[in-house]
Amino acid sequence: MKLLTAAQTRALDEGTLQAQGISSLELMERAATALLNWLLDTLHPAYATPFHILCGPGNNGGDGLALARLLHQAGYQPRVWLLPATKHSADFTANRRQLPTDVPCQELRAGHLPAWPAGAVVVDALFGTGLSRPLTGLAAEVVAHLNQCPALRIAVDMPSGLLADAPQPADSPVVQAHYTLAFELPKLAFLLPGNAAAVGEWAVLPIGLDAEVIHKTPVDNYLIEDNLLRGRLPKRPRFSHKGTFGHALLLAGSHGKLGAAVLAAGACLRGGVGLLTVRVPQVGYSVLQATVPEAMCLPDPAPAFLTALPDLTPYAAVGIGPGLGQADESRTVLQQLLETARVPLVLDADALNLLGTHRELLDLLPPDTVLTPHPKEFERLMGEPARDDYHRLEQLRGFARQHRSYCLLKGAYSALATPDGTVYFNTTGNPGMATGGSGDVLTGLLLALRADKRLSPLDAALLGLYAHGRAGDLAARETGEAGLVAGDLVRCIGPALQELTTDTRALLP
Repeated sequence: MKLLTAAQTRALDEGTLQAQGISSLELMERAATALLNWLLDTLHPAYATPFHILCGPGNNGGDGLALARLLHQAGYQPRVWLLPATKHSADFTANRRQLPTDVPCQELRAGHLPAWPAGAVVVDALFGTGLSRPLTGLAAEVVAHLNQCPALRIAVDMPSGLLADAPQPADSPVVQAHYTLAFELPKLAFLLPGNAAAVGEWAVLPIGLDAEVIHKTPVDNYLIEDNLLRGRLPKRPRFSHKGTFGHALLLAGSHGKLGAAVLAAGACLRGGVGLLTVRVPQVGYSVLQATVPEAMCLPDPAPAFLTALPDLTPYAAVGIGPGLGQADESRTVLQQLLETARVPLVLDADALNLLGTHRELLDLLPPDTVLTPHPKEFERLMGEPARDDYHRLEQLRGFARQHRSYCLLKGAYSALATPDGTVYFNTTGNPGMATGGSGDVLTGLLLALRADKRLSPLDAALLGLYAHGRAGDLAARETGEAGLVAGDLVRCIGPALQELTTDTRALLP
């Protein structure tokens, strides 16, 4: 699913009108109908539920006026509140004329704003994606007042005051919506952590915007959906053998951090690798043999951390980092790996911390390396903090381009930047995955997929990212989010991948 800018969204609306031969009022009616259906299907409101529709002077306000009319026709008693303005859009004016006379409609007044009580539904249709500057004056007062009211707040397309394509100025007023309802496509702003309190839960309402126009619109940002990935993981041939799916090497673990190696190894095996060898310090030998018997253990000469890189000839992919530690000897192992590897690499955890400390090693990254930093690890890789969410996104895009790598920034809506600068945001996962070891599981899963030569680097990264989150969602069904631990993710990787496997029956006519 594409993520469009505000300008592209306006162009999509215009393109839809031309392609489908409809008027802007007809398109607005579709939007208002979609809003009505969502409200009725999701909230199941009683007819006595107080609906308050806040309308600005533009097309966002026109959506609100059309919604008020449809609510009235459905048997509800909405009340409309207008933001005073000297100019209104043509579609606002047309819908204002169509509003039944028995729908209460009055202007908002500074210092005399209504109390929107608990049990009421307030629909924010003040400003949409076209807003280019922070709210001031009465609009800012209305938003601040609304945020203090106990009513349910629902934003139309965008919470009023939130900028669609730019960082939010400090302390600028923004509606703190409980729900944001976007038309046809989500907005990039929904996926950035600094906007979470304003956006709340969001949903996309189809309104028939033209698919061909969307297809032809070039974008740098995508939202991953299962239909993008379904079928990209090939079905296993009947006459497969261990070598079909690759032999992976995992360099992980140090004294006190062997659990990371165990989790990553388990995830790699559940991810479908043909063979797995795990290089751990000697202190981890018996641990690995007992906890992950399906993996071969190759102990390092040193007792507590890794000091020597084994011969890489047998391996189809190498992962390094979980529980590695940051000893100088381990840094040397990482450097030797970067200098000599001719197979795909997956770097995480302490491998990233070593890169951040010894940033000259970044120039050694082989093309198509996968890196999986969390925000603080990414800050160390960059050598500077991001100014805001948009700056961090551009840093991520620039890092992937510069180092010809796949850089996966972990978090809610984890973002995968590719060597061509495209960024894919993930839709799976839940807050229960915010627990120690989740990243180690991701490393192991990605390592298994990179060892499978049937997959392109992009497909392997996308499948790993999506299936990791999906495993978390499947696990949370059983344990709840609070009770989820990283080992639950390992157990659910298989079912998550199975959902994405090619089913040849789907190819039949």
